[in-house]
Amino acid sequence: MYRFIGVLLIAIIVLAFKAEQKTYPQNYFRSPVGYDMKLSGTFGELRPNHFHAGIDIKPLKGVGDNIYAIADGYVSRVKALPNSYGNVVYIDHPNGYTSVYAHLYRYNDSIGNYVKKKQYEQEKFRVDLHPAAGEIPVKKGQIIGYMGTSGRSFGTHLHFEIRDTKTEVAINPLLFGLKINDKVKPRITQLKVYSLNPELQILDEERIDVKAGKYGYYVGGDTLRMGAWRVGLALKAFDFMNGVSNWNGIYSMDMLVDDSLTYSFKMDEISFDETRYINSHCDYKERLTRRSYFNRCYRQPGNQLSIYEHIANEGVISLEKDRAKKINFIVKDSYNNTSSLQFFIRRKAVETPEKQELYNYILPWHEQNIIYTGDFQVDFPSGSFYETEYLNYQVSREPSDGTFSPTYHIGDRMTPIHKYFTIGIVPTNLPDHLRDKAVIAACPEGMKNQCLSNHRWQGDMLLAQAREFGNYTIMLDTIAPTIKVSKISSTMSKNYRMIFKIDDDFSGIKSYRATVDGRWILMVYDEKNDQLTHKFDGRIPKGKHELLLTVEDFRGNIKTYKKTFSN
Repeated sequence: MYRFIGVLLIAIIVLAFKAEQKTYPQNYFRSPVGYDMKLSGTFGELRPNHFHAGIDIKPLKGVGDNIYAIADGYVSRVKALPNSYGNVVYIDHPNGYTSVYAHLYRYNDSIGNYVKKKQYEQEKFRVDLHPAAGEIPVKKGQIIGYMGTSGRSFGTHLHFEIRDTKTEVAINPLLFGLKINDKVKPRITQLKVYSLNPELQILDEERIDVKAGKYGYYVGGDTLRMGAWRVGLALKAFDFMNGVSNWNGIYSMDMLVDDSLTYSFKMDEISFDETRYINSHCDYKERLTRRSYFNRCYRQPGNQLSIYEHIANEGVISLEKDRAKKINFIVKDSYNNTSSLQFFIRRKAVETPEKQELYNYILPWHEQNIIYTGDFQVDFPSGSFYETEYLNYQVSREPSDGTFSPTYHIGDRMTPIHKYFTIGIVPTNLPDHLRDKAVIAACPEGMKNQCLSNHRWQGDMLLAQAREFGNYTIMLDTIAPTIKVSKISSTMSKNYRMIFKIDDDFSGIKSYRATVDGRWILMVYDEKNDQLTHKFDGRIPKGKHELLLTVEDFRGNIKTYKKTFSN
């Protein structure tokens, strides 16, 4: 009972401390689906390298569920993509907001005809179109498309967003009065405690299981004892809803130290310019090694996220030997269902930390950092790191099959990097006629080699873009992409489509082009399944025809396929 009263008082303190909350129009928008919404993903959910910018709505029947315009407006943008959002429609509304409907199976007829017309005009599947205002008007409740799995989607759902039209900042759709059956409190599952040095770098860490009690969550023993002068905390928590089993992301979290609000975030709005800062907000190493997402409750120096409503002393907690500090976490979902965790933490004897890993470069997080050795160069723009990086750089000069330079070992891949940086390597023993086939490859241990992007030559040095620490060397890509026939025959009169599988095992697919009798035809590219599909729509007349399919990778290797068929 006393614990319950304490939590209630803490909630009152938090509400009194916070500034007036921004309001959003209520009951202006309808649901984008014609049934009670159930979510498989929430706004602000922690995802690899980004915050989830919308909500994921589960299907009622499956592929083909009707998707409705949430209010009057006009189509301001429509994309057809082989990855990412797939088939996606943007609708501008007169109240200053834009709604976004992604992963559609297909558009409605008017939007679909507009897209296909532009695709044939531009002779490419991938398009990003901006119709004139009012060119494609829509009414509230009008079907604008059908639910699917296009793009980077591995299960049928609608990814739905609401954005500020002027700024394109994504806003939590559940703040607009959309109804969800949700009376389930969030769950708190684990706590992490980090021992920090004065620069807020981690000296040691401990993972602690959290238990559920009658009046909230707790840790065993009630009081944690840490051998550190200062600590940072991280919390793993999930949101649940009635009628679904998905472990979704939470809406807000507050951390109080001795009843004083010390750290707070709320998932109201997210700027796409800020979304990669998630790699500082979460425990990056946990995400890579365990696929586990902890909300970091202290701020690293290079973290520029604006979701934090309040941070005192960067969220860092100074420990005392003779007095325990009381810690309270309050976790909420968008419908104010609330869970809490309370415990105490105090300092025990502080041991001298073990010798740290070797390093040979210190890279301040807020500066541009360049390493140049003559045959190797790496250029990190300012703001590449979330904290000052103590970099270990090594070179392996032993020759290896298939490589044309030493292997350069740069840092620890468990360290997140915010911006793309440039790597430059001077090759050794590379024949001049193979310069255009040379690539810089990342060679992660125990994993497949990965080709970097945006290659170019600067004199004798090959440059490329990277975004992770790792092992890098020069290799060749002289192998053309592959084309496999999935569905085509000499007589296509009884088939309504032809299907191919295309793939490239190194530098990746740069482009593809299909023609029938020399005229371009639309091939829909599903990148996640490496699939090209052409649906016969009357553009190819009856008779005998010749198909030519050409696929090129990023190093200019080309594969062609020819087939004579009749329809």
